[in-house]
Amino acid sequence: MSFDLQLQGKRALVTGGTKGVGAAVVHALWDAGVRVMATARSAPVHPVDGVLYVAADVSTAEGAAEVAQAVLSQWGGVDILVNVVGGSSAPGGGFAALDDAQWFKELNQNLMPAVRLDRALLPAMLAQGSGVIVHVSSIQRLLPLPESTTAYAAAKAALSTYSKALSKEVTPKGVRVLSVAPGWIETDAAIALVERVAAQAGTDAEVGKRIIMQSLGGIPLGRPAKPQEVADLISFLVSPRAGSISGAEYLIDGGTVPTI
Repeated sequence: MSFDLQLQGKRALVTGGTKGVGAAVVHALWDAGVRVMATARSAPVHPVDGVLYVAADVSTAEGAAEVAQAVLSQWGGVDILVNVVGGSSAPGGGFAALDDAQWFKELNQNLMPAVRLDRALLPAMLAQGSGVIVHVSSIQRLLPLPESTTAYAAAKAALSTYSKALSKEVTPKGVRVLSVAPGWIETDAAIALVERVAAQAGTDAEVGKRIIMQSLGGIPLGRPAKPQEVADLISFLVSPRAGSISGAEYLIDGGTVPTI
């Protein structure tokens, strides 16, 4: 039995597409025969031949508009939109360390890029009566770390709720909307974090990794997920193979979240 994802020739936009999960999604979709446009604040060091890159900051309204215009002028629209961009630079220290500027920065980085790009690109999807949108959320919406991720977790929770509401509105019109909530992913940034934690504890990287996993309450699988594993899940979800799936959120966390 062939497991062709049936994505040949589809048009996809991937935000945050030059590093980590976003870069893995770009590679996975391109390998599946998708025409891919990726966006990030700067061009990749090692671009994928054939992938179109737009350098823009989609945490701003101007950057999101620039990306949407590039998509519409190049292709007239997309069949697949994967909103990967996100992250946090909020300081530790709990609620008192988060002023209005920090809150707005987290919302602009983790919620508003999806809202703005969906609003710009959904009309063309609705006009063609088909399309798939995936929002990358986080298990932090379920397991916030009050010392450091309160604003990030709240923004991701908002993204998940927005995703569900959008799915209820547009699924009857032919556009599927889903969200994917990763746990700890072994990106370059995660590896750097392991090294910092290990250095602070005066130990090696393997122990540093265990310290981080313990801070999350443990990962039953015993390791973080790899970006490619998240990309494989997203590639399936945007394919016709998942044609009856909409309005759902998929955790990919090695069992970190202890409840159903």
